[in-house]
Amino acid sequence: MTVRAGRFPGSIALLIGLILGGSLAGGASAEPSVADRSIAYPSARRGDQVDRYHGIAVSDPYRWMEDVDSPETRAWVEAEAKLTSDYLAAILGRDRIAQRLTELWNYERWSAPEKRGTRWFYTHNDGLQNQSVLFTAADPGQPARALLDPNTLSKDGTVAFKGAGYSDDGRLMAYGLSEAGSDWEVWRIRDIATGQDLPDQVRHAKSIGASWLKDGSGFFYSGFDESAEGESLKTQNKYHTLFLHRLGRPQAEDVMVYRRTDDTDWYVGGQVTDDGKYLVVTAQHGTDVRNTLQVATPASGVALKAVIAEPRASYQFIGNIGSTLYVQTDDDAPRYRVVAIELQRPDRKHWRTVVPESRDTLNGTTLVGHQLIAQYLRDAHSVVRRYAPDGKRLGDVTLPGLGTASGFSGRIDDAVTYYEYTDYTTPVSVYGLDLKTGRTSLWRAPRLAGFRSSDYQTTQVFYTSKDGTRVPMFVTARKGTHLDGRNPTILYGYGGFNISELPEFSAGVAAWLEIGGVFAVANLRGGGEYGRAWHEAGMKTHKQIVFDDFVAAGAYLIANHWTSRDRLAIRGGSNGGLLVGAVEEQRPDLFGAVIAHVGVMDMLRFREFTVGKGWEADYGSVDDLDEFTAMHAYSPYHNVRTNVDYPPTLILTGDHDDRVFPAHSFKFAAAMQHADPDGRPILIRIDLRAGHGAGKPLSKRVDELADVYAFVLHAMGLAR
Repeated sequence: MTVRAGRFPGSIALLIGLILGGSLAGGASAEPSVADRSIAYPSARRGDQVDRYHGIAVSDPYRWMEDVDSPETRAWVEAEAKLTSDYLAAILGRDRIAQRLTELWNYERWSAPEKRGTRWFYTHNDGLQNQSVLFTAADPGQPARALLDPNTLSKDGTVAFKGAGYSDDGRLMAYGLSEAGSDWEVWRIRDIATGQDLPDQVRHAKSIGASWLKDGSGFFYSGFDESAEGESLKTQNKYHTLFLHRLGRPQAEDVMVYRRTDDTDWYVGGQVTDDGKYLVVTAQHGTDVRNTLQVATPASGVALKAVIAEPRASYQFIGNIGSTLYVQTDDDAPRYRVVAIELQRPDRKHWRTVVPESRDTLNGTTLVGHQLIAQYLRDAHSVVRRYAPDGKRLGDVTLPGLGTASGFSGRIDDAVTYYEYTDYTTPVSVYGLDLKTGRTSLWRAPRLAGFRSSDYQTTQVFYTSKDGTRVPMFVTARKGTHLDGRNPTILYGYGGFNISELPEFSAGVAAWLEIGGVFAVANLRGGGEYGRAWHEAGMKTHKQIVFDDFVAAGAYLIANHWTSRDRLAIRGGSNGGLLVGAVEEQRPDLFGAVIAHVGVMDMLRFREFTVGKGWEADYGSVDDLDEFTAMHAYSPYHNVRTNVDYPPTLILTGDHDDRVFPAHSFKFAAAMQHADPDGRPILIRIDLRAGHGAGKPLSKRVDELADVYAFVLHAMGLAR
């Protein structure tokens, strides 16, 4: 695209003029607000289901929607889907938003190369491919050939590549595929030289990876027992198990290596060390970050020996040098440290601290080229340091800005490693790091059609939450944005499961910035930005603190004139969908629009479906009175009220979401529509052949985001 003289590239100026009819901050008045349009919602029967928890009666009138395949539920879903589709399609400018999103997404993207044997592997997307393609080359600087192209496996792009594990010699690849957004994976083995698949298949796998024996005769993976026919998207997943698959043998003969039988909700994983001497097995109860760690010697069988028998803290295996294991842990170090554990004497009293805890949060560590690459978070952005295995500081990796660095993978004898860097206005660029000299060099950097990163800036601010805690937030906008309280703003948050929200480029965010929007991300408690204490402050009976943090973020943006109530939208997905749903019920007066993706909306029954019971480690259990009381008090579904002026709300889910069961969104939407049938629009967008989000084809992401932005702009009275 040719960039014309003036403030905006030509197509951007056209987009702004046609969609918005002038500046977002003022100009002609908009067409009548969506609040003025009456909507006839599909009928949803209210049942008489009542459950009792600790003697408290709790009504669940839409329990019947949990049978997602019943004729009644399907009829309601189809009627809601048509209503929402017709409504969104009628919003002026929606198609032009989709067109610009497509233009912005049409840029090359690469992952950081990884080496196995004599070959390098990385993914590449030429721009508008629904799925990225896996490539291999003898050298990252030389031409590569496609090894796996998921785009050829389905017409609609809904078969996704979920990961690969390579044999030590780089001869074989175990790779996983999923269909229609499901978390369930099927793994196959490909001969890398010929590109042909072996007959082996591994099914019923989920979140597995693949770690090969040193001789390439087989690999370890994790999975569940097969679900009953027709129940794989709903039924509880129990007894996650580590298996060994031997090449050329049927899956029925795979060896069960490790399974916790004392409880159904332990998750297990196994990793063979680079030298092939050890199998390191970890186990954690649900999503609890604390875990055990055991070791076996594959050459002599898989008898496990406990190194860390009790899950009192997080113990993340980094790598080994001989019989010394390097482990990242928050044991006696809430912001994490690296310890060396000798297998001959693994007792805690013999641990040696290699990298001590610091004021920054140690977010991840790799052992590559006889160096420990320590990736820290300093107020939620990356700082990278290099250490020798004895703890000697070797220097820092200089990063381009206030962003996120990731990667740094490799083997103990590698001479170079690659990493990715990104921030809110910079697409992912890939760099090489010479481990001998410490010098970095740019390997790949994309170019976007008409988007100039230099036109925008990210500011990190700190605001005060309800209890006086200082919380960071990133605010990204066009340079020179007037703080007049009139900027359309999207506030995003997550706040759970020790997950940190870090700066990352998105073509979707770029499109929002182009049309004059402000994009804010609050680093809420419940995440991992400041280590264990930050996470635990937003868990279980303390979950309300997360919502208080988010409300305070919105209040800060309004008080500091970034925006106003009518032009402030909140958005979140999964646990973030719970976040915006709960906050909407508590403070409907604070927001102009709510976008809830695949949210956990029924806090009393999440454990009944797929992997939900594992979330009790973060949310709590209804079996505990205090935890039940806390969850019941904020559960979005159970706190919907009549005679409340709710903001325009768009609820999104996928019919193949087997992580957060779609009935969460169905029930919440039905309850909201019943409570506020004559108010602002409350719509549910149900994507077909789509799941929780991972592996969603580009075409579906563009359509979804165009609908979201059209809905938000219309809610704000700014669509043209």
